[in-house]
Amino acid sequence: MKIFYHPDKEEWPAILKRPAFEVAALRETVGKILKDVQTQGDAAVLAYSRQFDLTSFNDLSVSAEELDAAASRLAPALKTAIETAYRNILKFHVAQHAPVQTIETMEGVFCSRKSVAIDRVGLYIPGGSAPLFSTVLMLGVPAKLAGCRRIVLCTPPDKTGQVHPAILFAARLVGVDAVFRVGGVQAIAAMAYGTATVPKVDKIFGPGNQYVTAAKQLIQAEGVAIDMPAGPSEVMLITDDEANPDYVAADLLSQAEHGPDSQVILISLSARLVEETLKALARQIETLPRKEIAVRAMASSAAVIIDGAKAAMEMANEYAPEHLILATKDAETMAEGVVNAGSVFIGGYSPESVGDYASGTNHTLPTNGYARAYSGVSLDSFVKKITFQRLTPDGLRAIGPTVMEMARAELLEAHARAVEIRLKDL
Repeated sequence: MKIFYHPDKEEWPAILKRPAFEVAALRETVGKILKDVQTQGDAAVLAYSRQFDLTSFNDLSVSAEELDAAASRLAPALKTAIETAYRNILKFHVAQHAPVQTIETMEGVFCSRKSVAIDRVGLYIPGGSAPLFSTVLMLGVPAKLAGCRRIVLCTPPDKTGQVHPAILFAARLVGVDAVFRVGGVQAIAAMAYGTATVPKVDKIFGPGNQYVTAAKQLIQAEGVAIDMPAGPSEVMLITDDEANPDYVAADLLSQAEHGPDSQVILISLSARLVEETLKALARQIETLPRKEIAVRAMASSAAVIIDGAKAAMEMANEYAPEHLILATKDAETMAEGVVNAGSVFIGGYSPESVGDYASGTNHTLPTNGYARAYSGVSLDSFVKKITFQRLTPDGLRAIGPTVMEMARAELLEAHARAVEIRLKDL
């Protein structure tokens, strides 16, 4: 982990530079897979699954019997944990429902906005080195609450063609309509274009590796919506002398173990805290099952000793982290200064892990600096906001002259006449 002592502001961009992620270099490979699935359907999906996932199955669909049997394959403690997380996520997201409000902007002119569910959505759930059954909850709960008519899920199987039972249990719990044992670019393609087996969807959600991310970006250009641009996972911590170095090290490693291209940044007002955290990191990483992955991630990470909370927050907002942990004595006050972040964790007893799994907030968040302009997934991600207006005769009389004046100033005579013809009848 590189250490920087009181760097000048001009040095910040280089310190905060994320690992290179070149979508352009992948376009040819990913584009070919997309095209093959678009033209050859299930045959291409199966061929690429055998090539990349080393599987030999022929049935893409997960049966109702497999979904039913998943619960019996899980330890009771894990089932209870998933159900607890489900309830918390449901409780947080159900509160995001907004009532329809009708506003009378002027006498006789009534305007309103209504949330309408996206008809068909696809959920992509990684299942390779770490089956992310928690993401099933994060995406499936708001999709169901929104009222999406068709919710399909794609996830890669193991070499025997089996899907992890926790993914299937969570899918059944949230009410997914159909599950398919397919991963990678071929899964994104199948949901984007539709095959004989996998239905076409209107919007695709979910994390993935650089190939999946590139595929999502390419199909977005063809008119299929995606949740957000996303890259490798990341966390930033702001600490002071009161932070617990063991906690800080654990938080850094919890993100580093996601993948070798993950990034962790530690900003501290205390040089002593950084020194003690590095010692704790060295101890904790030795017993980490995903040690090799974490070590590689730490190579592109940094610790920065900085002067003052104001400068620390300014650096955080410049970086715009996916996850921001505030482990300082005045964490609540600092949180008020957050402008750019996906999700914020306040205080020493709020590890990023709780948001990943069970606090209730969504863990599908903008990465790679996109938190400057994007929000994490929410109920709103699964709906369209449609506006309505209704005018009475008096309303048209009141607003008509304004519309005609503006339309004619823009040289759009037909717009003006659409109002004028009605006013003459009135």
